[in-house]
Amino acid sequence: MKKFWKNASFRLKFGLFCTAVFLILGFVVYYIPHTNPFPNIIKQKNLPPSAEHWLGTTSQGQDIFWLLIEGIHNSLTIGLVVALIGTVVGVFVGLVSGFVGGGLDRFLMLVTDTFVVIPSLPVMILMTSLMKGSATPVLMALILAMFAWAWPSRQIRSMALTMKERDFIHTAWFSGEGTIQTVVTEILPFTLTWSLSNFMNATLSAIASESGLAVLGLSPANLITLGNMIQWARGYNAIIMQRWNWVLPPILSIIVLFIGLFMLITGYNDYLAMKRGR
Repeated sequence: MKKFWKNASFRLKFGLFCTAVFLILGFVVYYIPHTNPFPNIIKQKNLPPSAEHWLGTTSQGQDIFWLLIEGIHNSLTIGLVVALIGTVVGVFVGLVSGFVGGGLDRFLMLVTDTFVVIPSLPVMILMTSLMKGSATPVLMALILAMFAWAWPSRQIRSMALTMKERDFIHTAWFSGEGTIQTVVTEILPFTLTWSLSNFMNATLSAIASESGLAVLGLSPANLITLGNMIQWARGYNAIIMQRWNWVLPPILSIIVLFIGLFMLITGYNDYLAMKRGR
């Protein structure tokens, strides 16, 4: 660990720090006992920041700080679930398709290419409309995950195609290893580094997609996310009233979270490139 921290660039350290802060806020502070901030009858309306309400309250009487914590928790949950499903399914489909080949390869790539070319926005709008304003973070993540696995599958397939002809793969076959065992023990370890980078990138993309839907007013209205916080602030004219303690926290949180994840991804890739150069 000391060696890793010593060799890590500032970009990687900053990305780790920002990501750790948001994980603590979303999955540690979130579980501190508090009153549900979503109902409109909690506090007095339009209170300024104070010791009792760190970021004040909205025009609906909601505590902005706990709204922000709930929003970070749900946005991160959506991002992590989408990244997990997209990475696992994409890696599995890509490895099986590239390694097995033949009719199975053609069928899997037909399905994959179908999801690649389908425009995701209209489908997500339709799905969120069918939920009629009621959804959980996991359900929202499942909708976004429908389109998160296709590109990773394509990329992993190309890696599998190049690796299946290497000598150590033929040695594994001659030693009696089956297809699944060869894929898991011989090829999968070579994809783990790429999978981690894809996981972090997919997390960023999922949060961006949900936030975009929310700002357009297309995210379920009962789901507290960073994007919906911005939409609610816009809908209740918080910008016109210059309620910056309501408007800025979700916007700044998204910006810092995106910068942190981006620097984590790029810094980690630079770290791996430096290790390979050695």
